[in-house]
Amino acid sequence: MPKAQTTSGAGQGGFRQAQAWLHTWCGLWFSWLLFAVFLTGTLAVFAEPITHWMTPEHHAEEAAAQAASGSASAPMAQRLRWASDYMQQHHPGAGMWELWPADAQGAGELRVYWFDSRRQYASAQLDAASGMPLAGSETAPQRQTLGGQHFVDFHYQLHAGPIGLWIVGIAALAMLAALVSGVITHRRIFQDFFTFRTGRGQRSWLDAHNAAAVLTLPFQFMIAYTGIVISGATFLPAAVAPQFGAGDAGRIAFQAALEAPGKPEPSGRAMAVPDLEPFVLRGQQLMGQPVRAVVIDHPGDAAARIGIYGWNEGEAAQRRLSPTSGMALFSAASGELLQLRQPGGVDGGKAALAQSVLGGLHMVKFGGFALKWLYFLCGLAGSAMMATGAILFIVKRRTRHLGEFGAATVRVYRLIEAANVAAIAGLGLGCIGYLWANRLVPLGLAHRDDWELAVFFGVWALALVHALARAPAAAWKEQLGLLGALCLLLPLLNAVTVGDHLPAQLLRGDWESAGVESFALATGLAALWARRVVARRKASAKPARRVARAADAEVRS
Repeated sequence: MPKAQTTSGAGQGGFRQAQAWLHTWCGLWFSWLLFAVFLTGTLAVFAEPITHWMTPEHHAEEAAAQAASGSASAPMAQRLRWASDYMQQHHPGAGMWELWPADAQGAGELRVYWFDSRRQYASAQLDAASGMPLAGSETAPQRQTLGGQHFVDFHYQLHAGPIGLWIVGIAALAMLAALVSGVITHRRIFQDFFTFRTGRGQRSWLDAHNAAAVLTLPFQFMIAYTGIVISGATFLPAAVAPQFGAGDAGRIAFQAALEAPGKPEPSGRAMAVPDLEPFVLRGQQLMGQPVRAVVIDHPGDAAARIGIYGWNEGEAAQRRLSPTSGMALFSAASGELLQLRQPGGVDGGKAALAQSVLGGLHMVKFGGFALKWLYFLCGLAGSAMMATGAILFIVKRRTRHLGEFGAATVRVYRLIEAANVAAIAGLGLGCIGYLWANRLVPLGLAHRDDWELAVFFGVWALALVHALARAPAAAWKEQLGLLGALCLLLPLLNAVTVGDHLPAQLLRGDWESAGVESFALATGLAALWARRVVARRKASAKPARRVARAADAEVRS
């Protein structure tokens, strides 16, 4: 007699079997969200280059700035006077002036920033040799877009505010549980890392999952743990609430106390902006860094304050885990030093410093581009680990399952297959759709950045509808094919809409734009290769199913 099939669960078997159950189901239910969080976090490593590509109007300004950096320039004191005079003449009512007088060597471009009447960030470049505004340098606010910040925001709070932050935090805890239970479950985890068998179906998916997991295991633990810790004040509010109150008001008061003294209210009494050079010299001496920016809050008011911020570049900055630059804050009226922060220091004591260090570790604020690329590659491997884990789950149960959901088991697994397609290929479509929207959404449209986000979420939602409507293999083929086409056509779209193209980017040394388009091309080729693999497996599966049906019919006859 055939042996009765038993149902395994958390309560059956030994300790390792219980951990296998936890790893399987905890990993499954959170794998789709974790994949999205991990992939967008990986893209967020290069948020600045993505923003650079998504704001093409500023490429000419940056080229002019590079040309100006090699020209003759005036001393620092003269530069500060020119910048202050320009703001006084053209933008006296701005509530904040931000002056960038020079580069770290005291030369380079001279630029000023302010908030316009619509609270948009605007800027102008002045001739570093004469102080005159450069023709056409006063810019309108850059195109309304979140740029690479979209991936940062989605990565840690899903664009959903505190609720999204809590959801991501719970998912990070689930990730830690899945990682620990996975290590316990796989007795031969390091041996499996060196074993990869192609063309073996379920075995191949397991080998890929194990290899991606073991390769980046320390990185995954670090990212999940630091991601929870840097939001500790939100997840563990008991230490804040008794002193500052509960809810949003308490968090705001707590943050204001950490950053004391806070931004002052205007007094209503007029006072001319003082000579800035003495403040700059004192600030540079106190913090030990050359000046990067001079920020004046409420210029022309007796309550104005002057902040001197240091340049945080070079090898010294890359060796610091905390990414903060030096800062000296003065009263414009009395010259009193209100606040001093040394490079790498943090307001709020040792606990805040520890949190800042862990935040720098999570967000790779040190180590330069070499470490950024390491994080990026590890992030891609981590995303692959989650994707292969979700696919492995359904491959194991596609033809044989344990009836975990009773009569609805087949339908549940069909929904899981659709979720896999939408979470993996569909998210890729949403990301590349976001870049396409940046070029296609009209520039003058109100709330333009919201339209770009709507395209991201809309395309992702349509991918789920498509995956539910089509057979799994067809859904994979079609979505991967569309993903490949959109990625490969992105450079062409950029050339048509803004007149820029990859060879021109390489010739002028615009490595940020070239990097974005090159990665899009690589992703497109990978997506088309994956589509080809899916098509081959579907074709090879048909004869096998016919043979199996024929054999079954022969047995019944």
